[in-house]
Amino acid sequence: MKYHFKYFKDIRGGYWAECLELEGTRTEGVNKKHLFKNMREALDLTLSEPPDSRLIFPPPNPRLKGRNVVAIEVDPSVAMAMTIRQLRLKNELTQVAMKQRLGIKHLSNYQRLEDPNRANPEWKTLLMIKKAFPEFRLDPLLA
Repeated sequence: MKYHFKYFKDIRGGYWAECLELEGTRTEGVNKKHLFKNMREALDLTLSEPPDSRLIFPPPNPRLKGRNVVAIEVDPSVAMAMTIRQLRLKNELTQVAMKQRLGIKHLSNYQRLEDPNRANPEWKTLLMIKKAFPEFRLDPLLA
């Protein structure tokens, strides 16, 4: 999963960038290498919403191109946690209701799926999600 940033040269010699799909996600760096590191960090922080957040993020736009536009890859655990949380929110479910719908025994096991530091579901868990939510797609995570 990749979101897009447009970067600019600062008049003082550094760089700054803003995410084109996620309003308010901005960062800066003293050089391009530092800027690119900061873009990934800013992106991951934005998408690592707390579990009680009701914010639904727009998907990345794969067609965005242009001068000084770069695609920045989301950390896989962050992308997985965000995707599962977004699926729950779009279906207007609580974590408890989501746990029950997926047939997960303990709430903490479900909460791990929404934790960007620990989201790493097994294949059987992904299949359970797909069975309960046929609209769930892994393609955007792999793009």
